Amino acid sequence: MVSNVDTVDPREIQALQMYLNEYGQQMEIISQQLNLIEQQRMDAMAAVESLQTLEQSEDGIVLLPLGGGAIVRAQVIDPGHVLVNIGADVVVERTSKDAAEYLRDRMTELEALGKKMADSLEQLRIQANELTRRLEAAYQKVQQAQQARGGS
Repeated sequence: MVSNVDTVDPREIQALQMYLNEYGQQMEIISQQLNLIEQQRMDAMAAVESLQTLEQSEDGIVLLPLGGGAIVRAQVIDPGHVLVNIGADVVVERTSKDAAEYLRDRMTELEALGKKMADSLEQLRIQANELTRRLEAAYQKVQQAQQARGGS
């Protein structure tokens, strides 16, 4: 392989490594955010299923998780109405059907956001792969230069 450059600027290698580390950190953050989005989507899906089950229940008895793995049977007094957190700690009362529709819309929004973030993650991976390729090429040039000096 013939190269116009006999040596590689160490600052270039350092910059490539720095960018590669930054991309790695960004990919980790986006991956964590994707996991949170998926968890929120699954929670919304479970809530919709619970609302549908509650609507079909004749006695209004549900299993209510208390945390720590403890669950109690509870009777829902007004299964036709639900309190829904719509964000920023704002809670509104909605009918069960309206709440389910709100949650389905939220799931759609989360899916779209997840797709955008997955696309961003893929772009970062492509860029990181290109940086890795450039970094490997720079290291090869350094090795070739060292071999040429050592062989003289």
